[in-house]
Amino acid sequence: MRLEKPVLTKRIPTWPWGDPKDRHIVGIDEYRKTGGYDALKKALAMEPAKVVEMVKGAVIRGRGGAGFPAGLKWSFLAPPDGKGPRYLAINCDEAEPGTFKDRLLVDFDPHLVLEGIAIACWACQIDVAYFFIRGEYHHQAKVMERAIREAYDAGIFGSRGLMGGTVKHAVECHLHRSAGAYICGEETGLLEAIEGKRGWPRVKPPFPAVKGLFGRPTIVNNVETLAAVVPVVEHGVEWWTGIGVAGTAGGMPSWGTKLMGVSGHVNRPGVYEVPLGIKLSTLVNDYCGGMRGGKRFKAAIAGGVSMGVLGTDQFDAEMDFDIGRKYNVLGLGTACPTVFDEDTDMVMVARNIARFFKNESCGQCTPCREGSGWIYKLLCRIERGDARTSDIDLLLELGLSMGLTPGTTICGLADGNNWAIRTIVGKFRADFERRVKPTFVPVHISSASVR
Repeated sequence: MRLEKPVLTKRIPTWPWGDPKDRHIVGIDEYRKTGGYDALKKALAMEPAKVVEMVKGAVIRGRGGAGFPAGLKWSFLAPPDGKGPRYLAINCDEAEPGTFKDRLLVDFDPHLVLEGIAIACWACQIDVAYFFIRGEYHHQAKVMERAIREAYDAGIFGSRGLMGGTVKHAVECHLHRSAGAYICGEETGLLEAIEGKRGWPRVKPPFPAVKGLFGRPTIVNNVETLAAVVPVVEHGVEWWTGIGVAGTAGGMPSWGTKLMGVSGHVNRPGVYEVPLGIKLSTLVNDYCGGMRGGKRFKAAIAGGVSMGVLGTDQFDAEMDFDIGRKYNVLGLGTACPTVFDEDTDMVMVARNIARFFKNESCGQCTPCREGSGWIYKLLCRIERGDARTSDIDLLLELGLSMGLTPGTTICGLADGNNWAIRTIVGKFRADFERRVKPTFVPVHISSASVR
């Protein structure tokens, strides 16, 4: 099952790319020769509201992790009030462990992303776009900065209006480099960082569409989400909905293709563009060359560590946005699975994930700040062999008491922590029980029984 005509990666090679010095970055001239910015011309010939309806009809689910429909999010913006600029914040923080698919688009085809940004700005009548890029992406920041300059020189952005004055709606686009905090991937933490503040998530409501960047209406979209807007406008909604799968049990569909970055114990790790709904086993066997060393599959992180793990009997899980309800994980996330073979120590995996979340908690919410540390300490104790059976249950109890789901934190970092831990423990409890001592249960002995 291979995608014969890639949608997003048609101008760039499949990763891994070989020698880094052989990287080929698509400049604006080459991009235009292959049809680049034609979708923007098509969008500019339409009323902004019609573009929003097109994206809404295509049900482009957010590719950054949450899976919220982009068109629906765009429709939340009220009409321009003339009281100040409206903003688009592009999330290229990509600090979720195991996720590296946005880097592919920025590294090789930055103008595809910029075209998506320009279409979004026209559709939502946005005046300023901030491209928020992960602090560790030094090379990618330079690539995107050069592409933005090319777009300005070509009149895509700037004071004359979009596409050299085709419409009298001017858009400014700026690059903003992150300081390198995982929490800035949360949309309001990202907005705080752009404003020059500590990247702490905000209490919601109000939501960014009402009061976002600098107190003005703001849309926050992921890099891949905006890149997906281009082929939808170029080819139409019917074409897009012919790829992917419909939702199950009344759920929203998973239309289109998805960049899936596969890492771990596979023969050919890399980023592959595949239709949503592909089985994990097909992705591993047909695209990644199978399990490394011919070993058996044991588990996989579904799409970034915060989504939890798929168990040994879930190798055929369909990689779509319904994966959460079907296989007891938090969701599809970024759809970048990390695959583990039969020799993997799942206790060590859990401890490593807990260490990450403990370090990346912003500390604003007590249950997350303290709970993340306690979870990590318990897992270290279990890994050393110093814990008892009751500590496993305490671990699960801790996880269930923190996060947005029980209503104890502002953002979902704690949920990511507890879903990762509870799915690993729930699906591989035997691995944990082998590392602990039985809990001693004291029995009351009466004086009569002694006699």
